[in-house]
Amino acid sequence: MDTILNEIAKCVEFGKIDKASPYPPDMKGQEGADELTKAAIEKGIKPDEILEKGLIPAMELVGNKFSRNEIFVPEMLMSAKAMGGAMKHIKPFFSSGEAVRKGIFIIGTVTGDLHDIGKNLVAMMVEGGGWEVIDLGVDVKTEKFLEAVKDHPGSVVGLSALLTTTMQSMGSTVKDLKEQIPELKILIGGAPVTDDFRKMINADFYSPDPQGAVEYLNSLSN
Repeated sequence: MDTILNEIAKCVEFGKIDKASPYPPDMKGQEGADELTKAAIEKGIKPDEILEKGLIPAMELVGNKFSRNEIFVPEMLMSAKAMGGAMKHIKPFFSSGEAVRKGIFIIGTVTGDLHDIGKNLVAMMVEGGGWEVIDLGVDVKTEKFLEAVKDHPGSVVGLSALLTTTMQSMGSTVKDLKEQIPELKILIGGAPVTDDFRKMINADFYSPDPQGAVEYLNSLSN
């Protein structure tokens, strides 16, 4: 059993999506995260176990490599796609209750900002960390965040901004959300964002990279 979980973890770490995927070259023609996860489930391995012993450790490795600049956005995206290939076999078990999420994470890029690569990376990493992710997309108004939070009590919100001009929108969104739901945890990120800015707008956490966001969320679920 551990062998197939290790193989799944390796596929996610190095971005091997499925057998047809030519990347990475040294794994060409081998089964990927997609086929191996399907096979693991057919062998009777519990979805929770695949997540806890295969996907989560692999995405943690990827996140740490990215934090240390050992890999870059393209490699991280390939790992995220491989994780997606595995997750499509696991997601049905969340609906049935056979597998359990750590919590719900609502993420979006703030009003006026159409950038989504950073947001997408965080969303993929957080999902790979065992959370249910509700991605609201880009140019998200405060009302949409508020509606999502009310639909999912106890959720955590992530706000992204890539432009200095949209940091004001981020501040306004944090203020409005906190006024209506004081206990709401909000984490922020994006190229121009800093921890000093986080303190200024009264958000709860700032991370310069996706792995930091995952670690913060996991600290809330413990």
